Amino acid sequence: MPNPPLAVLATTAEVLARPDADERLLTAFERERLQRFRRPADREDYLAAHLLVRYCAAAHLGTGAAEVAFGQQCPGCGSTVHGRPHLTDRPGTHLSLSHTSGVIAAAAAPVPIGVDVEHRGPRTTDPASLGHVLTPAEAALVQGHPDPTAAFLRLWVRKEALIKLGRATLDTLTSLDLSHLPLDPPAGHCDGGLHYLELTTPTAVFTAAAELPVRLVQLAEL
Repeated sequence: MPNPPLAVLATTAEVLARPDADERLLTAFERERLQRFRRPADREDYLAAHLLVRYCAAAHLGTGAAEVAFGQQCPGCGSTVHGRPHLTDRPGTHLSLSHTSGVIAAAAAPVPIGVDVEHRGPRTTDPASLGHVLTPAEAALVQGHPDPTAAFLRLWVRKEALIKLGRATLDTLTSLDLSHLPLDPPAGHCDGGLHYLELTTPTAVFTAAAELPVRLVQLAEL
């Protein structure tokens, strides 16, 4: 395959340190939204993620980041000012992005792809709270895991990646049971026709999911 799915996991600081990290690459709407963030850290995360997804698209297509025709569209209401990222001139290329507390992820692929990353900060693992997100079987796995927070985050980023892939919605999370998947998986594994790329770092938990194997690319390669 000439252009297989690729994904990148990086820090906000790493992306913004690039010489080509210029907010002028963003659309007018993105720049407007950028200015609405009150916290500088949130503004930087948003900027870095929206730059990184362009770098991924450019690397996938073999073009420059300035030539990427980035857009967004909500699958629910059809709005083009929020929703899933896409390329307005290349419907066959699929994008995904995620950002959280100084850590960002993005991906580009010839098939639908979803990525999610979450910072490894404190999370509640109270059974009542878990019931809003997990199935009973998943909640039991989290409660029995040596590190319940890490276990919960692994399940959460998987489900978020599947939402971005279009395989789930926020309303179906409690009926989407992933308890058969390992909570401490190898980096790459398959399930039900989907290929997962999963990493746990000292600061973040990351998942990418697509119908084709996803290649992890270093930021310096873009």
